[in-house]
Amino acid sequence: MTDHPPTTVFQSAMRGLACKCPRCGQGKLFAGFLTLAPRCDRCGVDYAFIDTGDGPAIFVIMLAGAIVVACALIVEVKYQPPFWLHAALWLPLILATTLLPLRAMKSLLIALQFHHKAAPGRLVDRAK
Repeated sequence: MTDHPPTTVFQSAMRGLACKCPRCGQGKLFAGFLTLAPRCDRCGVDYAFIDTGDGPAIFVIMLAGAIVVACALIVEVKYQPPFWLHAALWLPLILATTLLPLRAMKSLLIALQFHHKAAPGRLVDRAK
């Protein structure tokens, strides 16, 4: 294995958005749509440390919700379309704004987790 120089937060974020390995920036991070590969095919880093939890989904839902609700309110106030048209407009937009950025958001959080060497919290024994 080669020694990898430290990266800036911006470089790590760009690797994350490109869905590349957080260490080398070349290998694939995913084996499926949201399924992680076991390790990098270029540098061999083990992806067992990764634990994004529900973070990517929460960020995407909050952003998508703000976009869709704002658009729906603007259309309702300006045009007052029937409810079936609202469903026809906003259901595809909800799917697009939640599913499309989910993979990139998960990869971004993984890259930032790697960059900052994030680890599970540990309790400190103060009974000394």
